[in-house]
Amino acid sequence: MDELEIDAVAEVELDDPVLVEGLPGVGHVGSLAVEHLLEELEGESTLVRRVYSREFPPQVSVEDGVTELTCAKLHAISNPDGRDLLLLTGDHQAQTNDGHYLLTDAFLDIADEFGADEAYALGGVPTGELIEEYAVVGAVNDESLLESLEDSGVEFREDEPAGGIVGVSGLLLGLGERRGFDVACLMGETSGYLVDPKSARAVLEVLETVLEVELDYESLDERADEMEDVIGKIQEMEQQQQQQQMDVPTDDDLRYIG
Repeated sequence: MDELEIDAVAEVELDDPVLVEGLPGVGHVGSLAVEHLLEELEGESTLVRRVYSREFPPQVSVEDGVTELTCAKLHAISNPDGRDLLLLTGDHQAQTNDGHYLLTDAFLDIADEFGADEAYALGGVPTGELIEEYAVVGAVNDESLLESLEDSGVEFREDEPAGGIVGVSGLLLGLGERRGFDVACLMGETSGYLVDPKSARAVLEVLETVLEVELDYESLDERADEMEDVIGKIQEMEQQQQQQQMDVPTDDDLRYIG
């Protein structure tokens, strides 16, 4: 296999589409969000491209005993009520710096091929602690994009996320600017420890406004409830460990002999 191979699965006509990227990252926020978009808009979606690369991990996925070589997929959605969409999903990102550049250029090539000149990169920004209220932090590659996103509830914070934005999301901003794409990165706050459906919902609620789509969140909320159960068990275990540590006799306790 070549370093990069793109399979043209189908051809569709899209009207002023926008690329929405949701590859795995912190809390799997971006991938959960795009998977939910696909689930909700399944009737309107068409798989149009598969992108294979030696930069992906050397493995296959298995579903019902049938394997598929690791790849990224792009689905086209004709949205009668708002913007047409080009959704980018996948189970992995590249394993090297060169691979991130190679694949991001390929994704932008495909977006350009379908007539897109705007993109949203979705992801998570880690807080390091469990949270109750989920804010969405943003970054854009053109100042003109700030106002409309702020009106949609996105927060733009000085020097955050610390250390910048890496991977495909970061390169969509940087390479997209050089190629004339308007790109915004929407990052839901998340602990960074667990898969976070609540953070994905916060990001999707922003997208509902800017992309003019209507979504139902029942299945995502069910996943969030499952994660709440996991979090509850983790917190219970932590409390038990803390109590056990408190119950361990100290040196002072051991000095007394009755």
